[in-house]
Amino acid sequence: MKKLISILTVAFALFTMTFSSPALAGDAASGSKIFSANCAACHAGGNNVIMANKNLKKEALAEYGMNSVAAITTQVTNGKNAMPAFGGRLSAAQIEDVATYVLAQSEKGW
Repeated sequence: MKKLISILTVAFALFTMTFSSPALAGDAASGSKIFSANCAACHAGGNNVIMANKNLKKEALAEYGMNSVAAITTQVTNGKNAMPAFGGRLSAAQIEDVATYVLAQSEKGW
């Protein structure tokens, strides 16, 4: 009986880890304010006024490997192509909040 309970416990833990959505690291509410003040000029509504296909929609983030807080944080911190680096303007916590907000909004469809 103990073995059966152990097996069921492990199975439940694996099921929970596999099918639960990942916890987002930052504060999306704070990220929303920071996004509005720093990012919305180019990315309002999850769009991209410079390169339309590289927007912040779920599909585009997945296509370009930007569908994680870590990837978005790196992009915002360092910039790339026409996007400026915000690492000198925003704190690491603020950037993580923005990344969390962007990922959450992409899941909601902006």
